[in-house]
Amino acid sequence: MFGLPVVLNAIMFIPFILAPVFFNKIIDSVLYDIDSATGRKLSVKQLNQFEYVKEFSKLNRAKIKIEKVVPNKAYHFRTSTTRNDFHVKYDIVSIDEHTCEVRYQETMESFGTMQKMNDMLFGIILGFFKKRQFKRMLTMIEESC
Repeated sequence: MFGLPVVLNAIMFIPFILAPVFFNKIIDSVLYDIDSATGRKLSVKQLNQFEYVKEFSKLNRAKIKIEKVVPNKAYHFRTSTTRNDFHVKYDIVSIDEHTCEVRYQETMESFGTMQKMNDMLFGIILGFFKKRQFKRMLTMIEESC
């Protein structure tokens, strides 16, 4: 009953933003995050299968593994904590010379019965807010271009 992962899917058409522009905005953020967490300055070519630990607070940290990087087409990563495993995919498709489509998928699998119950109770509410947060992020990217 509590074994199903929580899944969020969103598809957005982004007019006036080319796939390479969107991809570069995401990757710039990733490279900054890696530098902040590890002190290492990586190139895009070094990202595939790269793993690092990010501290959110003294007691809260996560292992992040970049699972797939295809320039201008895909960025997938996994964030693992002691409570959850998040798998996030950005797949980017060029529609025409002025528009791209971003397919976003986030899957969360929880560990432990209590955590799974908690996630089921709050999954619907959090899914709504995560979709709003995703749309806000896309708007910020669009405005920064």
